[in-house]
Parts: sequence; C-alpha cells; structure tokens
Amino acid sequence: MLKISEAASLALHTMVLLAGEPDRQLSAREIAAELKVSEAHLAKVLQRLARYRLVNSVRGPKGGFSLNRSYSEVSLLDIYEAIEGPMVDRHCFRTTRVCSANSCIFGGLLIDVNRQIKDYLAAKKLPELAGYVGSAQWVSAGK
Repeated sequence: MLKISEAASLALHTMVLLAGEPDRQLSAREIAAELKVSEAHLAKVLQRLARYRLVNSVRGPKGGFSLNRSYSEVSLLDIYEAIEGPMVDRHCFRTTRVCSANSCIFGGLLIDVNRQIKDYLAAKKLPELAGYVGSAQWVSAGK
C-alpha cells in the first residue's frame, strides 16, 4: 500500500511550484516561504530531487532550483521514488510471514494493489496534479 511521507508530499508540491515558474530559478528560501515549511527540511528534499536529476541546482547568490526536464515528462512515480526509493511489491502487511506461501489470506491482493498504484503513478505526469501546473494559484490561496 502507498504511504506518502511528509518529504514525498513536499517533493510533489515543490515540483508543481517549479513547473509553475519555468522561466526562472527559485531559491530554497523562496520555495520554503511559499510552501510554509522548514528551509532545512526542504533542502534535504531538494538534494534528493537533484540527485535523481529531476531538478537543476545552481549555487551562488543568483542560483536556485528549476526543473531539469520538461514537466510533461516527469511522472509522479519519478518524484515519489526519488524520495522514498524504489516502490517494491509487498506480499504481506506483516514483516514476518505467518501464512504459508500457498495459502496467504490476502491471496494476491497486495501485489495487485501495489501494481495498480505503481502503474497509476507512472502514468500520471506532473501537469496532471490538480491542473495547477503553470499557475501558482494553489500557493497564493494558502496565504
């Protein structure tokens, strides 16, 4: 099953914000202020996004962050896995196996659900996030 951590949520919001500002770089301070989050926490998220080449990072007083590729190419799975690591198929809710492999009470339910979630996230591109890409209305609405 999918669990969206605070860091993954922050990454998704950051990517939408950057997609809404395609012609400029945003500093970590600007992004943190817009999203009303800790700059230190955001910096860790931005490092991961940069490591996975989802964002460009330019150092210095005129530096900042921007999308590394067209936002229409970035899937929600790309963003999720940059933060959480590869999404793996789970066979069981438990960490230790109780049922035998042939008689699990869930059958293939978890595998099917995980596969559907992974396929959904892979198919959904950044522009589909609530139709907000290209406009930072969602940020202004929270002020």
